[in-house]
Amino acid sequence: MIRKGFSISVLLILALVLAGCGETTTSRAGSGALMGAAGGAAIGSLSGNAGRGAAIGAGAGVLGGYLFDQHRRGNID
Repeated sequence: MIRKGFSISVLLILALVLAGCGETTTSRAGSGALMGAAGGAAIGSLSGNAGRGAAIGAGAGVLGGYLFDQHRRGNID
């Protein structure tokens, strides 16, 4: 149990470190997908389905990265 908690903590810290990466729409969406997949896999592993969690997290990460990029460019208020 301690090992799982440590792994989740490391993944969350890594996601926060990588959150600022990217200057283009593609790189921001890509880094969002990777962070989302990592977070989704970590959360999904707690319920016994890491694959589904990673897929859902990756989808949410791509959307979040794209929306963040559009906001930074001034296209979304």
